[in-house]
Amino acid sequence: MSPRVVPEQLPADLFGKRDRDRAVRVFDALATARIRWAALVNRRDLRPKVDDRRLALVVTERRVEAHDQDVVSLRLEAPDGHALPAWRPGAHLDLELPSGRLRQYSLCGDPADTRAYRVAVRRIPDGGGGSVEVHDALPVGTPIVVRGPRNAFPFAVPGYGSPAVHLHFIAGGIGITPILPMARLAMRLGLDWSMVYVGRSRETIPFLDEIETFGDRVTVRTDDEHGLPDAAALLPGVTTGTAVYCCGPVPMTDTVADAVRRMRGVELHSERFSPPPIVNGQPFEIQLASTGEVLQVPADESALAALLKSRPDQPYSCRQGFCRTCKVRVLVGEPDHRDTVLTEDERADGEMLACVSRCDGGRLVLDL
Repeated sequence: MSPRVVPEQLPADLFGKRDRDRAVRVFDALATARIRWAALVNRRDLRPKVDDRRLALVVTERRVEAHDQDVVSLRLEAPDGHALPAWRPGAHLDLELPSGRLRQYSLCGDPADTRAYRVAVRRIPDGGGGSVEVHDALPVGTPIVVRGPRNAFPFAVPGYGSPAVHLHFIAGGIGITPILPMARLAMRLGLDWSMVYVGRSRETIPFLDEIETFGDRVTVRTDDEHGLPDAAALLPGVTTGTAVYCCGPVPMTDTVADAVRRMRGVELHSERFSPPPIVNGQPFEIQLASTGEVLQVPADESALAALLKSRPDQPYSCRQGFCRTCKVRVLVGEPDHRDTVLTEDERADGEMLACVSRCDGGRLVLDL
């Protein structure tokens, strides 16, 4: 017969007495109160940080990058030649143009070049004026202030943040700018990747000389030779395990997005040129507090677009709800927030991004 095992006598509380010493209870209460007070006082310091650093640079080189002469690249360096803040593929700069306009352009150089940034801009004569100013008012030697770099189109390298085993890049015209650094990095790392580059004609698409160095990984399609590309032409061979990076005109990005939604196991990362379409918008009014002027905002138009008709100098940049340049304060009314960057405290303080947020009918009085 096995010997009888007598269980060890356990104390009533494995951790000793249940009631803590009174002095300890008082100390804990004071410490907890201190932590809560500090969080309340410093709550703004806990908000996500926005990189608003301003760098004074100078234009050191200008190059025409397309045969039609409508795309120019600028090389920007520090006046004393010191190293610039690091950046990753997909990042952009905000340029403070001589007129006071603030415009956003993707970095299209090499992140390994720590002495310079490169941006490229297509001239759009009937646009908001920024592209024309870059072409006409920024010769070599011009000082310029930039903000950033910031990244709203991050590149996740397979094995380092992405489960994908293949990368597929799609660029439309000047949309090649954020894609170029991604392709260079993929090439440098020996990754499995491909690209489709589309445009109106070979005369209009920039950086063809650099694209040719990638060899047969890249397919160049132009509308005048091949017609408008459909999803099959933009996504050849894309299957499960592919990460798609797409930048270009809205019709192209919409075509890609619609197709990828039906593909199992395919990631989509995209950046678009134009504001997103307004979904379920209602007409409303905005009133400028300083003058009393009332502006009508149609159901298919943004508050920013209505503001620009009355105030062409109203600052803006991305028009997609992430750069904060068009932020305004609402004095009266309830905005329908459609951005992804403002904190709850900022919204409670009346802040609104005029490029995407609006109102469900009625009127907003703005601190303008």
